[in-house]
Amino acid sequence: PCPLAKMKKVTQWSTRDVSDWLNREGMSDYVDALRQVDGPALLSLNGVDFQKFSLALVSDSGQQLQERIETLRIENHMETHKNGIANGHLGGLPNGTSKQLQNGIMGRTEMVQIRMPTAETTRSSFPTEWGKTGVAFLYAVVCFVTTTITISVVHERVPSKEHTPPLPDKFFDLFDRVEWAFSICEINGLVLVALWLIQWLLLKHRSIIGRRFFFIVGTLYLYRCITMYITTLPVPGMHFKCSPKLLGDWEAQTRRIMKMIAGGGLSITGSHTMCGDYLYSGHTVMLTLTYLFIKEYSSRRLWWYHWFCWTLSAVGIFCILLAHDHYTVDVVVAYYITTRLFWWYHTMANQQSLKGTSQSNPFSRVWWYRLFQYFEENVNGTVPRNYCPLPLLLLSQQWSRGVKYSKLDT
Repeated sequence: PCPLAKMKKVTQWSTRDVSDWLNREGMSDYVDALRQVDGPALLSLNGVDFQKFSLALVSDSGQQLQERIETLRIENHMETHKNGIANGHLGGLPNGTSKQLQNGIMGRTEMVQIRMPTAETTRSSFPTEWGKTGVAFLYAVVCFVTTTITISVVHERVPSKEHTPPLPDKFFDLFDRVEWAFSICEINGLVLVALWLIQWLLLKHRSIIGRRFFFIVGTLYLYRCITMYITTLPVPGMHFKCSPKLLGDWEAQTRRIMKMIAGGGLSITGSHTMCGDYLYSGHTVMLTLTYLFIKEYSSRRLWWYHWFCWTLSAVGIFCILLAHDHYTVDVVVAYYITTRLFWWYHTMANQQSLKGTSQSNPFSRVWWYRLFQYFEENVNGTVPRNYCPLPLLLLSQQWSRGVKYSKLDT
């Protein structure tokens, strides 16, 4: 935030000062809608304006913003009276810097203030902490590799489809198998991942959001290791062509694992030829999770973008079942666990009271709570959806930024 917006009177704020104030108050969703509004125009906003213009961006119809504006009006009124003339003296001059002219009339003094950074002003509510993001990335990589190893181990235990036919599934009874459907699923997943990657690179607080994504996706794949290992299901259809069992040949298994990791575990890359990775669906995890992150960290006004991504996700999940590559229970369990972990984590991250261990906080009993505290301990409040369209340009501006001077009108 621009420190100038704090030092000026509200009536002297520029449009940039208003934007900085909105970001500082955690209401960055209004920046675009109020980009042409300066200080006086901000103070004049009322309930009627929120009905005329596209300002009701949140569920409270702008109630929170109207309350903050009312507070600004009160502060501006008090500041105006404090700086008025009382008892023949000019009030509000800092440190007694007013001077008396020979004719008894108070003169006007101009001050140039150099704002020195302090620990209080330089400390951000949303520190980058890329080291923690790196830890979350390594956690996700370890969980993904562990999942691949588990798939290879379980593949050796999958019963032959000739001896153990597929389990009955109601969806399979209603819909015949479509051979090309699974390719559509994986293409939709790749598109969603690409959209999320581009969106993440443009986010201002990408370090915080990135480690949230890495932690959640890593935990989901870790849970998947457990469900795959403890219960081995037969293949969902007779169309499956599983690789031959290696019967303890660890060197061949290592090559197979490396091939699967290199191909991203996708069938369209020819890297996934093992059976046994059921209960629950990893494709459903990625289709659901990328959509949730895209919607959570983009403006609510981009409803068309959200609907497009939702359609990609929904069609992809439907194609998993249409291809008969997963049982219906695999998809249902994957959707349930993914959505609940995403909502639980963000509820805990957005509520400061849930970041402390206490008897009244049942969330603190989950096994990954200590890791959550490590990632979120310095994040204060809901992460705003701020974007940096040109990250490299902004980075170069920060490096070349010098000392700013502000002229105070006394």
